[in-house]
Amino acid sequence: MAFGKGRGNKRGASTSYASTITMVVFVALCVIGVWMLSSNSVIPPQISRPSTRTVVSETERSDLSTSSNVNDEPEPTKPESEEQPAFEDNPGKLPDDAIKSEDEQQKAAKEKSDKTKAVRESQKETQTQEIPLNNEKIPEENKVVQENDEGQVKQVVKEFEKEQKEQRDEDAGAQLGNSKGAQEQEQEQGQGKEMQDVDQGKKQVQDVEMGTKQGQEQDSNADVTFTDATKQEQPMEVGQSVTSENSKNEENGQQQQQQQDDQISGKDIQQTEETSTVSDENGKEQKSMNEENGQQDEHNTAEVESGNREEQSTTKNENVEQQEEKKPEGSEASGFGSGIPKESAESQKSWKSQAAESKDEKQRQTSESNNAEGMTDGKTWVLCNATAGSDYIPCLDNEEAIKKLPSRRHFEHRERHCPEDPPTCLVSLPEGYKESIKWPESRDKIWYHNVPHTKLAEVKGHQNWVKVTGEFLTFPGGGTQFIHGALHYIDFLQQALKNIAWGKRTRVILDVGCGVASFGGFLFERDVIAMSLAPKDEHEAQVQFALERRIPAISAVMGSKRLPFPSRVFDLIHCARCRVPWHNEGGMLLLELNRMLRPGGYFVWSATPVYQKLEEDVQIWKDMSALTKSMCWELVTINRDKLNGVGAAIYQKPITNECYEKRRLNRPPMCKDKDDANAAWYVPLQACMHKVPTNVVERGSKWPVNWPRRLQTPPYWLNSSQMGIYGKPAPRDFTTDYEHWKHVVSKVYMNEIGISWSNVRNVMDMRAVYGGFAAALKDLNVWVMNVVNINSPDTLPIIYERGLFGIYHDWCESFSTYPRSYDLLHADHLFSKLKARCNLAPVMAEVDRIVRPGGKLIVRDESNVIREVENMLKSLHWDVHLTFSKHQEGILSAQKGFWRPDTTQSSS
Repeated sequence: MAFGKGRGNKRGASTSYASTITMVVFVALCVIGVWMLSSNSVIPPQISRPSTRTVVSETERSDLSTSSNVNDEPEPTKPESEEQPAFEDNPGKLPDDAIKSEDEQQKAAKEKSDKTKAVRESQKETQTQEIPLNNEKIPEENKVVQENDEGQVKQVVKEFEKEQKEQRDEDAGAQLGNSKGAQEQEQEQGQGKEMQDVDQGKKQVQDVEMGTKQGQEQDSNADVTFTDATKQEQPMEVGQSVTSENSKNEENGQQQQQQQDDQISGKDIQQTEETSTVSDENGKEQKSMNEENGQQDEHNTAEVESGNREEQSTTKNENVEQQEEKKPEGSEASGFGSGIPKESAESQKSWKSQAAESKDEKQRQTSESNNAEGMTDGKTWVLCNATAGSDYIPCLDNEEAIKKLPSRRHFEHRERHCPEDPPTCLVSLPEGYKESIKWPESRDKIWYHNVPHTKLAEVKGHQNWVKVTGEFLTFPGGGTQFIHGALHYIDFLQQALKNIAWGKRTRVILDVGCGVASFGGFLFERDVIAMSLAPKDEHEAQVQFALERRIPAISAVMGSKRLPFPSRVFDLIHCARCRVPWHNEGGMLLLELNRMLRPGGYFVWSATPVYQKLEEDVQIWKDMSALTKSMCWELVTINRDKLNGVGAAIYQKPITNECYEKRRLNRPPMCKDKDDANAAWYVPLQACMHKVPTNVVERGSKWPVNWPRRLQTPPYWLNSSQMGIYGKPAPRDFTTDYEHWKHVVSKVYMNEIGISWSNVRNVMDMRAVYGGFAAALKDLNVWVMNVVNINSPDTLPIIYERGLFGIYHDWCESFSTYPRSYDLLHADHLFSKLKARCNLAPVMAEVDRIVRPGGKLIVRDESNVIREVENMLKSLHWDVHLTFSKHQEGILSAQKGFWRPDTTQSSS
């Protein structure tokens, strides 16, 4: 029998004295046994010595630390002087063969330990086969002493459950590490716990610390693949070693029994009865748990919480607080976990999505024939059989759809027409393709064979757009309007209007008809980013040149539909020598610029009608002047650049509705109140104007704070009463997201996933939310295209407000960019959301199309999605550098190679 406290000297007293003690105890136990028989109580016959102590079986000992107490009511606490140990052993009624010699006892204990270990390894037997369970009602006389003892047991179990909660936020090795705190708490409360339990606890801590150290070493190793299977196996293996150690401790404990100083008294017998009752109750609960869980092995200790729900609810808040405190040391600290919570379901009510805003959104059908799981090797993938060849853009080169267009008057043939079945074919590489030249050298020259088109050089060579120089295409930095260099032209505009304030007041601009985007390329030196766009037209590959130069650009045209940007987001819109017919169709195209321009923002128009006196130019100027006046745009200045021989007219959009209300003619008309200015996905253009926001808490009523402060400042119009994407008040949600991504980028992306950032320039965040990832990359020499999915909360205006840019998109369709455009794609919990709407195989084919050879992909998502993406990337012959999974969340880092399939898609 175990009486908890080992009071007295070590076992060194005389044999006669021990025999006397043994005889007294034996007589007392016989009396107890007779009384227990009379009360129909069946006590587990677990005993190991004929002396004053009993060794609990290895199974019982481990169960006592993991089982929840069945009594959920609060119990009175004993005074310190009467406090009893939390765990004690009670033989109850002894069978005739229970008393054996010491050698026999040791032999029996060893045999039982070996048997238990075998049972655990095979998992074919259960604890109920080893522990006789007491299902009888507890005698009334034992209830008071039981409550006192159960109070201590419940306290230890409660602490253990807290540790189990925290373990789910730690890696597999650290999961058992938290039991150290529970062991220490048990020792403090028990005050007299058996020496063998102390030894056992120390051994467990050593095992755990070793597992934790191994787990940390694995976390930092980017060459090792971590999976859920690994995560699950680690605790099982550690648990088995602890089980084996328990058996050893039992044997050691038999040889290290301490001699009792005090005589056995009625109080000692009462302690025995108390412990017997607790043991029976734990046995009941263990049996119940085994029945409910299909007799699972006892190493699944986390499941114990389901049997103690009421007690768990009382500590719920405390557990949550402990989990939040642990996160910086666990998933957030490592960066591999999601770090911030998943999207709040309730936040969907507070945020519109682009799909909801766009009334005429086009519904796409996806093919069920291309099952992503079937992509198991490179033989499945084939090359696209498209006329565009290595420059294929599926939604812009859909010849079948373009042939069916009733008209091309509004450049409909240059707009998006995506295939009904998204392609799963791969785009070929140009012959002689090489890895792109690094920035900033790439701004001046690129490899000719990467974009082997000379038409633009032949047509625009004399205007310093692009020239062929040996194996390079070179860009002198000029253009039609700035032959002597873009920087001079940029400074000319600043001198023309001081209030432009490049890189402070003016941060994000739209460059319409960008050519090869030299204007945007040199604005980086003024801390300005430009969204450059031009159509895929007879000016061959101009946007492709820009992207190969590592300058942001997209293929788009101002035709019959709105551009995929929110309203009131660009600080300045620029059009140099653009031949866009702004005054036609009631000024519909210029009104689209008005929709996207911030109130108080500038439109810079440096075209021939501004400074030339040809008849055509004069007429265009008159029409343009009348249109801008009716739109209430103020002509701020007209200046002429003598060096380049060009001029620029600068207009400003009003910041109030006063001018609109004073117009004699309602032309162009004001848009209807129900017209959503933010709706931009396949929404037809309208020749109308939207009112300027005047409420001080409405977006667009104030100019953002100057750059770079606006990057980290929550927009003034984010209301604290509005729930953010992750369930916190919107401004705090914004800040939390920013801090999270700063931590992940600095601690993980910079060091732990095998990316050489010196080779990265063009970056795309495929699911941007607040733009926190792009903001965290501010000090790197990169630019980021932030993509907000049309069925996600519409947070793109927030991204522009903080001085970044982005675009609306549906990843069930192809993106409007040339192949081999980006160095790095980042997808945070994107693919798991896409699976409900479209197959992943076409999406992965699109990822392969967009990324350059040598480019990278980072995926953060659910573990099962990570595995699916990993399999497809391997079938595409990508080099998977790292996959890591924990707590059903994972991260993947991979690099694209130069592999292309040998077969081509059939013409049918």
